[in-house]
Amino acid sequence: MSGDDKSLLERIELPSIPQEARSKFSHAQEALERAELEQMRQSVALFAPAFKKREEVISLPSVKPDFWARVFDSAPAEIEEYILQDDAAIIGEALKGLNVERFEVDAQGKGEPRSLRFTFEFDPEENSYFDNAKLVKEFYWRKQVMKTSSGKRRVWEGLVSDPVRINWKEAELDPTKGLLDAACDLFDAEKKGGERKSLPEYKALVKKLEQRDIENMKDDVDMEAELSDDEDESPTGTSFFSFFGYRGRAISAEQNQEAVKEDEERWAKISNGEEVPDDDEDEEDDEDDDFELLVDDLEDAEICTEGEELAILLAGDLWANALKYYAQSFEVPFDFEGMAMEELMEQDDEDEDEGDDQPPAKKARN
Repeated sequence: MSGDDKSLLERIELPSIPQEARSKFSHAQEALERAELEQMRQSVALFAPAFKKREEVISLPSVKPDFWARVFDSAPAEIEEYILQDDAAIIGEALKGLNVERFEVDAQGKGEPRSLRFTFEFDPEENSYFDNAKLVKEFYWRKQVMKTSSGKRRVWEGLVSDPVRINWKEAELDPTKGLLDAACDLFDAEKKGGERKSLPEYKALVKKLEQRDIENMKDDVDMEAELSDDEDESPTGTSFFSFFGYRGRAISAEQNQEAVKEDEERWAKISNGEEVPDDDEDEEDDEDDDFELLVDDLEDAEICTEGEELAILLAGDLWANALKYYAQSFEVPFDFEGMAMEELMEQDDEDEDEGDDQPPAKKARN
């Protein structure tokens, strides 16, 4: 076929990394990522004294009662969008403490710094929603090395976790609408043995998720006609508390150890200038092979699809910058500079007149 006979799409050559530079590019990128990971690992011990000092401030009687409620109330948009109105009510009423640990890093500064442990503390006397005084959610950074049928090496890595059950005082108070309980039921059933997809708990959870998706689609259609600034929708399609049901892929500690060992041996060869398989191969991937490898049957039973992203945001932003967000909660939301007293009073009268017609705010700032 001559060049003139080819379609426009076939004749267009999209820009790409030169073939002879691909391996060097990939190795340089991996070296930078490994350096960033080591920096994160060393920062755990470096920041520990500062976080300990911060905890002393948070524990002051005048600060502690509403510190974390205020922090969540001032959360950045990337986190706030995960918190529905019902979630905000629970957090504002009962959340009294939050701690984040990179618990797989030991005293010698060795270990995986991306693994996270969240400890949420609630006041049982003020919590009218559930009985748990403490909720501990652990995320493990896991790696899995796979081979396609054509022999190409594929790596998956990310956060995995076990679901944490919340003992709701009444089913009607559960903002996840039973999804968290269903996720925990499936996890408990798996521990007793049996193929996951054949378990009745798996089928029940998948059905609940399908129903949720249908309801969300209906809500989206209804909202098209009338959207407001207080649109109460989450990227996960459900409550913030579905975060406690996040699982990720089913990768055991043993599988992770094998993958890490293989990857370290591979990197040692690269560092010594040795050639390793796949590095010189074309990036024209076998998509069908990749799809089969990367699909996990837990995906269809995942109640918090954005769980990993939310965990990283909570640890790296909200918790790390908690003092900043607490201080922001006291800032006046409007700029009154330059406004005459008469204008302020007129604005106040207008607000009172319109108050009854306005939808309730998602979260109130004090």
